[in-house]
Amino acid sequence: MATIDLRGVTCPTNFVKAKLELEEIETGTTVEFLLDDGEPVKNVPRSLKAEGHKLLGLKETDGYYVLTIEKGED
Repeated sequence: MATIDLRGVTCPTNFVKAKLELEEIETGTTVEFLLDDGEPVKNVPRSLKAEGHKLLGLKETDGYYVLTIEKGED
């Protein structure tokens, strides 16, 4: 499983980076994104879901969040 660290990246740049990373990954692949609290953890999951990706989980770990998704169809 790929892990993409977006901690320290501000909105909306973190969503743009997440989208670019997903373009390189096969449909159906599970990916973890590391996100900061606040706007990133509110906006990135919602935006990725709107793009057609399946949200599998979101958990807080040591002051940041781990968002797990399954890549949807391109």
